[in-house]
Amino acid sequence: MKDWLIRKLAPKMLLSEKTIEAVINHQFQSANEAMLNNKTVEISGFGKFIFNDKKAIKKMAMYKQIEKALVNILSKPDVGEAKRRSTEIKLQATRHNIEVLKPKLHENQLLPDIRGVEEQPHTA
Repeated sequence: MKDWLIRKLAPKMLLSEKTIEAVINHQFQSANEAMLNNKTVEISGFGKFIFNDKKAIKKMAMYKQIEKALVNILSKPDVGEAKRRSTEIKLQATRHNIEVLKPKLHENQLLPDIRGVEEQPHTA
């Protein structure tokens, strides 16, 4: 996707491909950081991306099941070397996905949802 954007934008904007690549890399990096820190990212003229808590909870459950299945495969002594290596790679990727998703889910559990609840005045 980035290569396509670079090839299309460089001639139209009369800029070098290195300059366009630097701008695009910065934009993608900024969007990724914003998604880590916030629940939405809006790219003007393109769309709005929203972090969905319910889907994330389901995704985390799926990752946990996959992790358990992969660990079970690795615990078997009769697994071939090639299968063991590919399973270890899949397990590493699954654990990485869990670690990326975990902060967003635990952030929600630590802070209760108090929207619409007003603090009651003290009656002294």
